[in-house]
Amino acid sequence: MVNLGDIFPNFSAKTTIGDIQFHDWLQDSWGILFSHPADFTPVCTTELARVVNLYPEFVKRNVKVIALSCDSVENHKKWCDDIKVYGGCSGDSFPYPIIADEDRELATTLQMLDPDEKDADGIPVTARAVFIVDPNKKMRLSILYPATTGRNFDEILRVVDSLQLCDKHKVATPVDWKPGDDVMVQPSVPDSEVKAAFPCLMVVALPSGKGYIRKTPQP
Repeated sequence: MVNLGDIFPNFSAKTTIGDIQFHDWLQDSWGILFSHPADFTPVCTTELARVVNLYPEFVKRNVKVIALSCDSVENHKKWCDDIKVYGGCSGDSFPYPIIADEDRELATTLQMLDPDEKDADGIPVTARAVFIVDPNKKMRLSILYPATTGRNFDEILRVVDSLQLCDKHKVATPVDWKPGDDVMVQPSVPDSEVKAAFPCLMVVALPSGKGYIRKTPQP
């Protein structure tokens, strides 16, 4: 099992762009790996089409995206045509690779199988996993959805924005934060330093008298 902060496995895989070694493919970018139960399935098609539409947003954030589905490269390439049409996308190329995991080897290694969801042969299908990996190859986020629930990729973009912001500044993002909203100063910043670092600081008055909610405009 890969935990937050662990180095993400440097797996090799066959994909729609050829054979890859994950770390070599990622290079110095952030990465998002998101998995799917099978090709030519309804929810999966909506998700991959959404990522095609959002692809320029990922590029702006220095994020490479890669999908995984438990079918062959040949099936993936045929499926890409359906995905592009569903998403209203033009052009001959597909903007990101899809991993072939016919034997579910990678899905098993990364513990992405859903025992309650099975295919026609009674074999557990791959759940809808999301892994965010930083340029140091460390796993920074893991979300696991059941096969029947499509993901919210606006939320995944929001998480990327939060991770990148908090890596750059000593802040944290509160509940329902969106880019441009106020943020909170991390508790590790001592009071003796906080006003110099965050001149527009606002400390929220609470019944406990403890000044631990320290808000500031987003840097």
